[in-house]
Amino acid sequence: MSKPASQSLPHTTSWGKNAIWYDRMIEGQQGSFQSDLILPNIGRRMKLEKGHIVVDIACGQGFFCRAFALGGAKVIGVDIAPELIAIAKKKSPMIEYHIGSSDKLDMLQDAGADRVTLISALQNIQNIHGTLAEVARIVKPGGKIYIVMNHPAFRVPKKSSWGWDEQFHIQYRRVDEYLSERKIGMQMHPGSDPSDMTISFHRPLQSYVKALEKAGLGICGLEEWNSNKMSDSGPRAHAENEARKQIPLFLFLEVCKI
Repeated sequence: MSKPASQSLPHTTSWGKNAIWYDRMIEGQQGSFQSDLILPNIGRRMKLEKGHIVVDIACGQGFFCRAFALGGAKVIGVDIAPELIAIAKKKSPMIEYHIGSSDKLDMLQDAGADRVTLISALQNIQNIHGTLAEVARIVKPGGKIYIVMNHPAFRVPKKSSWGWDEQFHIQYRRVDEYLSERKIGMQMHPGSDPSDMTISFHRPLQSYVKALEKAGLGICGLEEWNSNKMSDSGPRAHAENEARKQIPLFLFLEVCKI
């Protein structure tokens, strides 16, 4: 599946600078979205078999790579941040990891992957056309691509929020802007240095569908996953839980070659 390693310049990213915090955030908390919501759902959809070759793009510190490998798959993780790849290799030295950009997967062969995953990644990638072209190149005929992202219809960075209707005692989702594509600077995590920023990209659904079509890919499955969090106290707890049930947090796409 992989080509011989080639020399490349090291990458510097906001995620790399915050690698230790990110690792603790993903794996040091009980009930995280990654462990309790995304992993069981994507596992249900992927239907991995022993011997499947899985490429996890923007794999971070390897959380999902390790989970996929437990089922007998041969897993290859790729991330642009050397710091995150270093943590991934330390946690699972038997898994193959590469430092690389999602739109330049030169280390991976054509049509070698049974499954490709982009989990909580595409919304943070600027060159989605190049990324999806590479995904289409490396996936086998009949293979599948699995994309998970914050739901773009309801989670627009800095342009959406929760609101409270005092008259009807309901919590609602307010969306102030949707169709415009935007590049948004985001503070890395609460309590961090305000100058410690990362970049996210908002795109409406039609932009993702058009980008997939341009890459020769089409959606063959779609689900909307709501939050697994629950409010158990406070006067608005019931309304908060009802809103979580009705307004999805994540969008899941199963993608095939057209």
